Amino acid sequence: MNANLHIELITETYPPDVNGVALTVQALEHGLRALGHRVALVRPEQADEARRDRADLMLVDAAPIPRYPGLRFGLPAGRRLTARWSVQRPDAIYVATEGPLGWSALRAARRLGIPAATGFHTRFDDYMGQYGAGFLSPWVFAWLRRFHNRGEATLVPTRELQDQLTQQGFRHVQRLARAVDTRQFHPGWRDGALRAQWGLGDEDLAVLYVGRLAAEKNLPLLVRAFRALQAQRPQARLVFVGDGPARAEVEELAPDAVFAGVRRGDELSRHFASADLFVFPSRSETFGNVVLEAMASGLPTIAFDYGATREHLVDGRHGAAVDFGDDAGFIDATVRLGLQGPLFRIGEAARAAVLHLHPDDVARAFAALLAQLAQRRVAA
Repeated sequence: MNANLHIELITETYPPDVNGVALTVQALEHGLRALGHRVALVRPEQADEARRDRADLMLVDAAPIPRYPGLRFGLPAGRRLTARWSVQRPDAIYVATEGPLGWSALRAARRLGIPAATGFHTRFDDYMGQYGAGFLSPWVFAWLRRFHNRGEATLVPTRELQDQLTQQGFRHVQRLARAVDTRQFHPGWRDGALRAQWGLGDEDLAVLYVGRLAAEKNLPLLVRAFRALQAQRPQARLVFVGDGPARAEVEELAPDAVFAGVRRGDELSRHFASADLFVFPSRSETFGNVVLEAMASGLPTIAFDYGATREHLVDGRHGAAVDFGDDAGFIDATVRLGLQGPLFRIGEAARAAVLHLHPDDVARAFAALLAQLAQRRVAA
């Protein structure tokens, strides 16, 4: 088989969408291209985008996702994919999302004998409880297992999740580590003028959250933790970067907070680096890319001990890794760190802990894994 592969990535979300799946797929795409592989995307059309298939892009019809304005899922495209791949057959495909488009891609790949890997990015089963439908969680988990077991490999970002899914009947679960661009996320982006816009001086404390404003992110706990800290450090300011269906609720809980909205690129880097403490209360992540971005930006980080936190954050050295579900411990850790003296030493250690996580290494590992799947299929 040629060293350079033809790989197609199927995803229902892609930048300018701002979420972990979209950004992870984009990073994999860019990494594969940099290695010389031939890469094509299959994704829903975005607003005002002209429908015109190319060798490196196939756009499909989309429908809105309820309660998530601006986000859409792709509709099934099995016939088009079968026709496309019959003419220009990829060596392997990667399906990043479990929606209708992803299902149709797996079916088309199976019909044509094309090896397929899937990515387990989102705990939709956990989301059910956050949206008042916890009784559906077992059904949703079974649906996820059935989807991923149709592929030759299910890729996950942590050893912990690899073990959990394997024990629960997922087959061929493999770990593909995550990385962070430590040049893009860097303490050098710190901006005193931005802090002044937040109403803070050099010695004041900015507590940052970056992510969707949504029920599954457990944001009421963040506000409670901040209130406990604010009672002892009144000049502290809570900053939210992101947007989502729970924004009005969060604004009501924290009317004195800064709501910066969605930020991308250099603006996002400035917001990370201009804060002093990153507090991430979510208990529904498969990984949590923002933890690595905060650490790379030189921020002491407080998060529950799973996902990216368990993989890379050492409690007491880089911030606080709180026992999963220990809300009181989470609040205590926020107050304890927020009342410490200068936090830059902890931030320096946090950054040093992620400097070895190079995106190029992840792209090489991803390409090698897909090449292995393709070689097995040829041998079979």
